[in-house]
Amino acid sequence: MYAVFQTGGKQFRAEPGSHIRIPSLQAEPGDKVTFDQVLLAGDDDSQVKVGAPVVEGASVIAEVIRHGREKKLIVFKRKRRKNYRRKQGHRQGFTEIRVDEVALS
Repeated sequence: MYAVFQTGGKQFRAEPGSHIRIPSLQAEPGDKVTFDQVLLAGDDDSQVKVGAPVVEGASVIAEVIRHGREKKLIVFKRKRRKNYRRKQGHRQGFTEIRVDEVALS
């Protein structure tokens, strides 16, 4: 059983037992979260349900493992012959979840 769900403006493929890093959520580690915007759900028997835009009654139930920040990205801007240089770093926050169940009912 797998599902493609949407959170934080991005889409993720979830299977029970998988660990996924998603954009930051307002939840404490150990909390259960439910994602209702399931765009596609499939079984191992090649039975696929495609939503229009979401699959009715489908949800992904997961547990929050931890919060963290990604590796630093360097943003460097430069204009030639103008003595213009700007260097900036950025670290995106994430929430790591463990998918417990993909429910279709």
